[in-house]
Amino acid sequence: MRRMLNSVSPFAGTDPTGTGDVATLSTRGLCLWYGSRQVLNEVDLDVPTRRITALIGPSGCGKSSLLRCLNRLNDEIEGSRVAGTVLLGGADVYARDVVVHEVRRRVGIVFQRPNPFPMSVHDNVAYGLRLLGVRRRRELDERIEVALKAVALWDEVANRLDDSALGLSLGQQQRLVIARAVAVDPEVLLLDEPASALDPAATLRFEELLHELARRYTLLLVTHNMQQAARVSDFTAFMHEGRLVEFGETDALFTNPRERQTEDFITGRYG
Repeated sequence: MRRMLNSVSPFAGTDPTGTGDVATLSTRGLCLWYGSRQVLNEVDLDVPTRRITALIGPSGCGKSSLLRCLNRLNDEIEGSRVAGTVLLGGADVYARDVVVHEVRRRVGIVFQRPNPFPMSVHDNVAYGLRLLGVRRRRELDERIEVALKAVALWDEVANRLDDSALGLSLGQQQRLVIARAVAVDPEVLLLDEPASALDPAATLRFEELLHELARRYTLLLVTHNMQQAARVSDFTAFMHEGRLVEFGETDALFTNPRERQTEDFITGRYG
């Protein structure tokens, strides 16, 4: 019998950072292989609840692969294999009897380039809700409005809900796909370089949005932009060659890193 994840567990309520912050999402000994190639090696990470955690490191170090492990998107890649544990509210998302689509509802993901569906703005946001069985038009409309307001897009599209989402600007499209993710009431948002395709003005607006989202959701942000990580995140994790090298409060990690590898990366000696 398949089961939903249980949010109440012995792991829930732990304080991995020593700052009073509770972990929503954790990994223990997480390893990942694509065929014979190992891309993650014994990753132990705690992602504090309703905070922004930045994930930094050189290209190819495993950042995006780690995100895909956290909501089981790597299940879709032939030849991939995962070992170790991913805990959501203390429950193992890789347990045999877990419902995968429930994991993906609770742990949403937004990619580098916006990927709105070729349908209306309204139907983009309604897509996940309909999969969950929401059918009544009034309920759909209310939840769509709430989601669009949450990403500061409602005022811009309220009169364009029946227009194609592909006609929106890149910045609007990125906020739309976040609205699509938050409409189904997730606990965690995984963000894989979500501002890399945006112009500076749209990037600034997007960073402001992240702080608003962190009031309700736990955010894990992959970014190559060190200034962005320093500006927006509460905690930062540095990865290198599939390993987690260092994790800590962002200000401390950027000003006084414990590991020489971390210092070399953030000061531009390599990367």
